[in-house]
Order: sequence, then structure tokens, then C-alpha cells
Amino acid sequence: MSNRIYLSSPHMGGTEQKYVQEAFDTNWIAPLGPNVSGFEQAIETYLGAGNHVAALSSGTAAIHMALILLGVSEGDEVLCQTFTFSASANPIVYQGATPVFIDSESTTWNICPTHLETAIKDRIAQGTKPKAIIAVHLYGMPYQVEAIHKISETYGIPIIEDSAEALGSTYKGTACGTFGKIGILSFNGNKIITTSGGGALVTNDAKVKERAIYLATQARDEAPHYQHSTIGYNYRLSNICAGIGRGQMEVLDDHIVLRREMHAFYKNMFSKSAGITVFEAPSTDYFSNHWLSCITLDAETVDFSTEDIRNALAEDEIESRPLWKPMHLQPVFKDAPYYGNKIAENLFHNGLCLPSGSNLSASEKQRIASKLKRFV
Repeated sequence: MSNRIYLSSPHMGGTEQKYVQEAFDTNWIAPLGPNVSGFEQAIETYLGAGNHVAALSSGTAAIHMALILLGVSEGDEVLCQTFTFSASANPIVYQGATPVFIDSESTTWNICPTHLETAIKDRIAQGTKPKAIIAVHLYGMPYQVEAIHKISETYGIPIIEDSAEALGSTYKGTACGTFGKIGILSFNGNKIITTSGGGALVTNDAKVKERAIYLATQARDEAPHYQHSTIGYNYRLSNICAGIGRGQMEVLDDHIVLRREMHAFYKNMFSKSAGITVFEAPSTDYFSNHWLSCITLDAETVDFSTEDIRNALAEDEIESRPLWKPMHLQPVFKDAPYYGNKIAENLFHNGLCLPSGSNLSASEKQRIASKLKRFV
């Protein structure tokens, strides 16, 4: 049997073990240590001056912290992109709040400005002004930054910028993760860089970072004994995992180049294929890291489905995956409010994520191409 080709597998750069070994050699095996601060500094430098980063245990934890820091609590409503992974929405429920899901627009596949504003007006008319907006840069593609943030400013509703999939992406040269009131990153095993499991909260306010770290370390007050005046969480990234992250930051730009090369690989393959479209940026303002390369099918043009492609690839141990199933279609969120048409639903039914790893070899690319050519 052929070796399995994964959708997006971890890709080590070679120096990760050095930082991890230093942690062992100096006995910094405790949750905090030099690697944590070093990793945070590396991300801050990468994102640009004025940004402050708190390294946390996951991107989900970062979204949860962001909601807490913005004062979201029981009975509140939070506007959330429906076309995303459940980790964008689950923390809303952790806080006892209600997610209000917003459809996508067709150019970036991200939160639609028109439906977002419609939802805000309607929720306010019903007596509840939403407390926050969770906007996602899906698959590494920046959302419509100017349009979404104009709405945020008009109605005074802060944005939590979910950049879990978009480290290294930019809009008009500015790093994704730095536009919102609070940004979040993920370093899960399948992301463009990984710490095995981990995430980060991004803010331009040093006091917000300080508060996030306080809450993420069980909210321990200044005292010689353990004293707590508020509920805290065990959300800090470990020194060992942060060591992996320091090594990964050294190869982040290389990984972005390789992911974008995979996107170009698919663009070339499908360039003359009627009914198959590779997802790409709507203009040069948008720079995507192309964390995952995706295609959509025109059902009226082709005589096969994305499931046909997925099954054909699976026959040769090649992993692919349908696009995200919208949150408003998930059983757990079936009663949540939703504003939109069927953009996200249509993307889910007609789209597919293809293998996109930065560590795919020439022979693995050939295997992928051979299986896809039957559909081209």
C-alpha cells in the first residue's frame, strides 16, 4: 500500500529540537519558561510593531479569552461567520451567549458585509445589540477587511479576528491577525506552523495581553499564597510546545512559499478544465498563505461530484476533505439565528480541499496529479 498523503501534515524545519532540548537541559519543563516569551517575541516581530502576543494552549482558548476580555456573558449575542470550523463558535456557548450566524460572500468565502449589517439592524430592533463579531480569514484568505470593519465602527461592535488559518496572510500589506480588537492564531498540528497544539491571542494593547495572561494562568492574585478574586483558566502554552514554535517560526516564510506553490500546482492542473475552479484571491490587495488549496465544481458543467473526487483520491491513500459544513447546518446549532442565502451551503456541497502540505514531495505531487487527471 502507498504511504498516505495527508491534507496538511506537520512540517518540521530542523531547529525545533534545539529549543526543546534547551528546555530539558535547563529543567524548564514547567508550563512557563524562556521558550514561551521567546515564541511570543518572534510572533510579535513577525506581525509588526505595536502588536502584543499571549501564547495559549489552543486557538479555541484564544477565542474564549477574547470573548471574556470583551465582556461577553450569559444572555449576550455574538455574530459569527457560519462558514468556519466549530472552534470559532463553540466558545460563544462556553460563555452562555448565543451565536448568530452570518452567511459568506462569494469572493473571499468569508463573512458577508450585507448580511452582517442586516443581522445587526435586526438584532437591535429586537432589543439585543450583539456584543462582538467573530470574522474568519478562511483557508488563509483575508476577509473584506474595510467593509467589515466599517460596519464594526458604525455600530460600535468589536471584532474578534479569527486568523487561525491565516498566519502569514496579509491585506494591503498588513498582517492578518492585527486588524481586530483582538486577533487569534492557531498552531494545531495541521496549521501552516505547529506547536503540536497551541494558539495565541493578539492585541495592540499591552494591558489586554497582561489581563489575558492573568486569566489564562488561573487568575492568581499577587500574594504569597494562592488567592483568586475571579475565575481563571489553565490556558497557557507550555515551554516545551513553545520551543517547537520557536523553531517553526524560523521556517514560516518558507512554508508560505511552498503552500502557495501547491496552489499554483492546482491552478496549472485545472487551468483548462471547464467546471472546476480553484479558489484564489479576488485582487492583489489580498495575499493568502493558501493554507489549504480548494476547488469548487459547477454541477451544471461537470458530470462528477466532489465526493467522486474524494473517493478516487482515497483509493490511493490521498486525503482530501469537503469544505466546512456551515455552523447553522450543524445539529448542535440548529436553533441559532441565521442571516443569509445559500452561499456557504453551496460551497459546502460543491467544494473540496486538496492536499496542500508544504512538505509534499515531487513523487507525491505526481500521485495526486495522476488521480486527478481522470476528472480534468
